[in-house]
Amino acid sequence: MGLKQDLLRQAEEEFAALEAAVAGLGEAELTRVWLGTWSARDILAHIAGWHREMIPALERMARGERPFGEGVSYENVDAWNEKFAAAGRGRAAAAVLRDLGASHRDFLAAAQKVPDERFAPEKTATRIVDMNGPHHYREHAAEILGWRKRVGL
Repeated sequence: MGLKQDLLRQAEEEFAALEAAVAGLGEAELTRVWLGTWSARDILAHIAGWHREMIPALERMARGERPFGEGVSYENVDAWNEKFAAAGRGRAAAAVLRDLGASHRDFLAAAQKVPDERFAPEKTATRIVDMNGPHHYREHAAEILGWRKRVGL
């Protein structure tokens, strides 16, 4: 199995773990603020936001183009994170969960179209898929599970 297929497999496994981390939580629990100014809904909206932001990059890579346009910068990660989390506020948690599932599927479909040779350690495609897929899911699932344990959920 090549690196791309391994990353996509990991993404599916870690996404299932993320879904399990929020399983059984209702609107009140999903919208309770506990991570600084964020709730679990904010975390999930932020993940979906990164998916949606990176899908066009993967699509460009699939066409043999550079992933990011001239002048596009993700250096201020905190500002991007807040933008994506804020997009979920005021929405029902169930709607954010549906959007997350759809964005996950679209993200992996876009990654699947990127040629295998664009995936190697330290290459952009690998970093985009890992950081917005398996790594991201694992990080936030662990935070959510830790929170649930602390508060008895």
